[in-house]
Amino acid sequence: LILADEPTGNLDSANSAEIQRLLVDVRDRFEQTIVMVTHDMALADSVDRKIVMSDGTILCDDKP
Repeated sequence: LILADEPTGNLDSANSAEIQRLLVDVRDRFEQTIVMVTHDMALADSVDRKIVMSDGTILCDDKP
């Protein structure tokens, strides 16, 4: 299990893309589950399941 809190938070777009590629590679190669918190919508839109929260309330749960 990998817990990632804002893994691309302070990065430029090129390094954000590299981190995203590395996370996908680790997930696929080692069959890891990644739980990630992010405000980066491009990163959030690339995941298998996305749960959107606001003020502690789940607004949307996109289950596969």
